[in-house]
Amino acid sequence: MSPVFSSCPEHPLRLTKRLCAIAGLVAIAGLSGCVTPPEAAKPVVPVAPVANLPPAPPSTHPMIAEEPGFLRLGNIPSGTNPVRVGVLLPFSNGSGQTRVLAASMMKAAQLALFDSGNSNIILISADEGSTPETAAAGARGLLAQGAEIIVGPLFSASVAAVAPIAHDRAVPVISFSTDKTVAGNGVYLLSFQPENEIHRIISYAHAQGHNNFAALVPESAYGNHITDAMKDAVAASGGTVSDVERISATDQETALHAVAASNADAVLIAQGGAQLRELAPMLAAQGVDRGKMKLLGSGLWDDPANSKESMLEGGWFAAPAPNAGDTFNTKYKGTFGTTPPQLATLAYDAVSLAALLASGEPYHRFTANALTDANGFAGIDGIFRFNADGTSERGLAILSVEPDGFRVIDPASRTFEKPAEEKPPTKPQT
Repeated sequence: MSPVFSSCPEHPLRLTKRLCAIAGLVAIAGLSGCVTPPEAAKPVVPVAPVANLPPAPPSTHPMIAEEPGFLRLGNIPSGTNPVRVGVLLPFSNGSGQTRVLAASMMKAAQLALFDSGNSNIILISADEGSTPETAAAGARGLLAQGAEIIVGPLFSASVAAVAPIAHDRAVPVISFSTDKTVAGNGVYLLSFQPENEIHRIISYAHAQGHNNFAALVPESAYGNHITDAMKDAVAASGGTVSDVERISATDQETALHAVAASNADAVLIAQGGAQLRELAPMLAAQGVDRGKMKLLGSGLWDDPANSKESMLEGGWFAAPAPNAGDTFNTKYKGTFGTTPPQLATLAYDAVSLAALLASGEPYHRFTANALTDANGFAGIDGIFRFNADGTSERGLAILSVEPDGFRVIDPASRTFEKPAEEKPPTKPQT
């Protein structure tokens, strides 16, 4: 179990090239010190009552009061119940890239702590490691020290191992997994879930007059999620799915030919990177008229290199608004000297959310009703809210691929309130 980090302003410490007066203990990647706080995430203005939630199974040993083994720091006043936030990330994972990501997400969590200005919050870190067993041990350690909420873990197998342990103490888990099968029963997914992206892009395309959809999806679990989400979204919009083709490593041409012959007026390509930039011209070579078949994408399209592929020009995809995280990125880089990975914003938002709810009654502040507020919350990448089943919704923009980058053609919503009279989005020039 790593030492803890608290935001009590009493002790001067140094971090990189900055000086300020703060106090606390930190032992993540050998860092200790202070930061210039980034802008705080603020709750979305209330617009609707909280939905009634189905009753959850009772916890066997709910955390209801201070226990002798709970962690306390000397700078926490006697008689005060500190807000203990557990952070469970794969610091010792076998992948070097994953270890770097974990360290970056912990740094983002620290920034959120400073930004909160709440000297009564303690971050306690534990290692998710590379196995569910390690993650489970980390969760037990966090709970033994009094964590009222757990931020993380990252991988779905870890979430499945941690969930029953946390539920036994009635402690919610804010996970970064995208696998919705591990959500619910106290687990909430604060992640970029592909289902949100697909529902947003299909809904928008239908509003622009596209009714007949096809899809090219990979032969993978991700492809399965995309397929199910697309079918649900098309059914909800009143459109038709004409064809769904799986892209295999050995035979792409058959799938491309079938989609080209499907008479669809929009095709969803659930690929990214170099493979996406290869598929688009291959689809055109099959005789696809881009004036008649609109290319649609998932969040995997959110890669600046895609704007250089002329066959993707004019394609649409759903993603957080461009530059939404610029302020966060600038302050993170100014503090730690490196550019944060995309997922770092999730750790920042999770700790900011814990800080927002920290003023509630000890051991009753992170309730299901509080976490699933129908009004949602405003994070670095836009608004989000948790559903009763533990999945989440996000406000996403619709972006068009242009030669000089991505252009917003339908902005992300700033509220989950539905207007009194729904109006279709304005049609952009195609």
